[in-house]
Amino acid sequence: MDFQEGHSRNRNYKAEFASCRLEAVPLEFGDYHPLKPITVTESKTKKVSRKGSTSSTSSSSSSSVVDPLSSVLDGTDPLSMFAASADPATLAAAMDSSRKKRDRDDNSIVGSDFEPWASKRGEILARYTTTEKLSINLFMGSEKGKAGTATSAMSEKVRTRLEELDDFEEGSQKELLNLTQQDYVNRIEELNQSLKDAWASDQKVKALKIVIQCSKLLSDTSVIQFYPSKFVLITDILDTFGKLVYERIFSMCVDNRSVLPDHFSPENVNDTAKETCLNWFFKIASIRELIPRFYVEASILKCNKFLSKTGISECLPRLTCMVRGIGDPLVSVYARAYLCRVGMEVAPHLKESLNKNFFDFLLTFKQIHGDTVQNQLVLQGVELPSYLPLYSPAMDWVFQCVSYHAPEALLTEMMERCKKLGNNALLLNSVMSAFRAEFIATRSMDFIGMIKECDESGFPKHLLFRSLGLNLALADPPESDRLQILNEAWKVITKLKNPQDYINCAEVWVEYTCRHFTKREVNTVLADVIKHMTPDRAFEDSYPQLQSIIKKVIAHFHDFSVLFSVEKFLPFLDMFQKESVRVEVCKCIMEVFIKHQQEPTKDPVILNALLHVCKTMHDSVNALTLEDEKRMLAYLINGFIKMVSFGRDFEQQLSFYVEARSMFCNLEPVLVQLIHSVNRLAMETRKVMKGNHSRKTAAFVRACVAYCFITIPSLVGIFTRLNLYLHSGQVALANQCLSQADAFFKAAISLVPEVPKMINIDGKMRPSESFLLEFLCNFFSTLLIVPDHPEHGVLFLVRELLNVVQDYTWEENSDEKIRIYTCVLHLLSAMSQETYLYHVDKVDSNDSLYGGDSKFLAENNKLCETVMAQILEHLKTLAKDEALKRQSSLGLSFFNSILAHGDLRNNRLNQLSVNLWHLAQRHGCVDTRTMVKTLEYIKKQSKQPDMGHLTELALRLPLQTRT
Repeated sequence: MDFQEGHSRNRNYKAEFASCRLEAVPLEFGDYHPLKPITVTESKTKKVSRKGSTSSTSSSSSSSVVDPLSSVLDGTDPLSMFAASADPATLAAAMDSSRKKRDRDDNSIVGSDFEPWASKRGEILARYTTTEKLSINLFMGSEKGKAGTATSAMSEKVRTRLEELDDFEEGSQKELLNLTQQDYVNRIEELNQSLKDAWASDQKVKALKIVIQCSKLLSDTSVIQFYPSKFVLITDILDTFGKLVYERIFSMCVDNRSVLPDHFSPENVNDTAKETCLNWFFKIASIRELIPRFYVEASILKCNKFLSKTGISECLPRLTCMVRGIGDPLVSVYARAYLCRVGMEVAPHLKESLNKNFFDFLLTFKQIHGDTVQNQLVLQGVELPSYLPLYSPAMDWVFQCVSYHAPEALLTEMMERCKKLGNNALLLNSVMSAFRAEFIATRSMDFIGMIKECDESGFPKHLLFRSLGLNLALADPPESDRLQILNEAWKVITKLKNPQDYINCAEVWVEYTCRHFTKREVNTVLADVIKHMTPDRAFEDSYPQLQSIIKKVIAHFHDFSVLFSVEKFLPFLDMFQKESVRVEVCKCIMEVFIKHQQEPTKDPVILNALLHVCKTMHDSVNALTLEDEKRMLAYLINGFIKMVSFGRDFEQQLSFYVEARSMFCNLEPVLVQLIHSVNRLAMETRKVMKGNHSRKTAAFVRACVAYCFITIPSLVGIFTRLNLYLHSGQVALANQCLSQADAFFKAAISLVPEVPKMINIDGKMRPSESFLLEFLCNFFSTLLIVPDHPEHGVLFLVRELLNVVQDYTWEENSDEKIRIYTCVLHLLSAMSQETYLYHVDKVDSNDSLYGGDSKFLAENNKLCETVMAQILEHLKTLAKDEALKRQSSLGLSFFNSILAHGDLRNNRLNQLSVNLWHLAQRHGCVDTRTMVKTLEYIKKQSKQPDMGHLTELALRLPLQTRT
């Protein structure tokens, strides 16, 4: 097809821009304002009668401001109607379930500041372990009498169950010997499951048997180091049993006629439930041995609520007195711990029993050092320093319960009573573990005095200082005592010979030192840690504690110039020899730096230290490193790079980027960040110099450009390279580096043929054509302002890029190539204008170079004809049934391009647009509303100056009707 010259219409960009602005419409505010509250009319309807076939209503309206969502229905909402029509049994079950939940919530009066037992359970199981063989004594009842006929008489049923219980206690004994710790745990878990299965199958007596035999295990201290963990496992079973019994009795209180209120009283409980509850207490009372009787009754303590308002308050003192009958002090203190735990769950307000347990324990404390216990320890080969810590979980819990919200007078009394006892290190440790941190901190010097007086043989003093340090990390002591406290504590800590004991204690006191002292004291502490942990590479066994120390230091020193001026900080980091640990520590440091560093820095101390830290992270990357880990490391390193600024010392800034490139070459996101940073540096140089392009400035900018040109080829991602070539070329062009800009653009053009059909996006393979289309459209837009090279032909870069697009192997059913050609038509239309739409400051584009030269316009038109011919040829290939929709869409798109950019006074172009209009509608694949709006736009444009020829065109564009 032959086209005449001048088929691109002349554009007045300023006028077009002005015509596209939104029309200013005056707004009369009056009573309306978008932020003014909305007035809603509330309609109130009163139902007069619900029975019969008729009802009358009365309505009233109010103009008060109300929330539209606050309107209420008249009582016949769908949920209410559903509830009214529901089956009574189903309703009772639902209400029973919700009632049990609310009842449990109501009993949790203890606040969130009370550390629950559940949080201590895992720590106890992990700490108190053994390698010795364990045993379980199982008292199995005989099977006699179990196959008898059922009787309906309640007395006979009760008598039968009591006989079964007696039979259980007098039955055969089976002992499981030589169990490993894991075997023991598994067996206990099996018993717990057996309890649930027995209960579910309505074998209540069997369930009680299981609980009793498990409780008896708590009297066995043959493997004494495992006793705290055994206590945790057995009391889990007791908790399960107590919950099952309570829910069983509660379910008996709910029927179709009544439901227990939230805070029910015994008067609300029916006789059947009360009788069942009493039956359980009678069964438990018949247990002959003290320890199982105590534990099983304590487990169902909550059930006293069904019998009497004062039932719990009466039972707690009695159970407290029962513990006095337990001779072994270790077994006794854990029994008190369980009673306090149950008491805090069901009646935390009954403080008297809690206090009585505490003071009873103090009275029997001397038994720990008596002959009986000492003989037992000799038999088991256990030393006293290993034995005493076994008391800590139970004592800490009892002390915590007693001290919770306790008045100062009681805490003081408790502390004084502990002080009067000899060998009271164990008591003192529990006091510091359980009492409020503020109480301990204000009396720090008193506690230090008591620690000094303690006997070292039973409970090591460094553990006491550790407990004190934990409190001082949470609450501040008097300012006048702070230095003396640190000195007294560190005198003891630094003398510790065992590295593990030392680091466990030092780790805690680092927090105190950082909170209250300067870098001088912190440096002293770090130096002491290095001194103790370096010999024999002791640090290799204490990485968690060393990591904790680092985290505490950097959490308090947010000024990194101060942090890195701490002489021993970097030597401390050198103790992290294991690569994975060292990298984690470096990540922690960089996270704190990125979070708290507010201003860019050029401090050489900070830069050198953090370059070392970042290099450590970078060098950990290998072929096995996960992509997520690489992204995290790159994010942290990039965060550091962004915070480095040498102000107007641009050469120093570039030198830093050169050094960073050599150090972080294995992380592509870091290299990308460096390229962007150098490009910004080049633009900032141009801005600061304000056009004063001395030779030195020009040389520096060329150095920045060269940095980018050298770095980009080392990247792997092809679209990353393409976009950076384009961006760097734009930066070079903005800095009047024309030959360098051409080099970037040529490199990008030569890279396009390498774009694969599929690319990896977040671990998934995606087609690349949409990304390539976006890049090429951006590229062609840039070429508008790129001046032609004097040694090459007209529009050399445009032709080169078009040749690459032509030769690229596109998908068979793809139209992306034609969409690119459409963008090229827009570009060529813009290039034919006397003045281009946009320019780069101090760069003469082709509109200035050619000045509307006829030869340039002729070359432009030839190129335009070639592109249009390619588009039309492609449209012909789409004249197939399966491609008609694509043909219509592309035809309409081409029509719109001609309408926007072409001179439709040209007859052939005018006729082409009419043909495209018909082509778009030919097969009924185009949206009619789109065609209507397009035609309306043409008619509207025809009224503009010099656009009258569009009136005739509109008459030639019929709208096709569908039948």
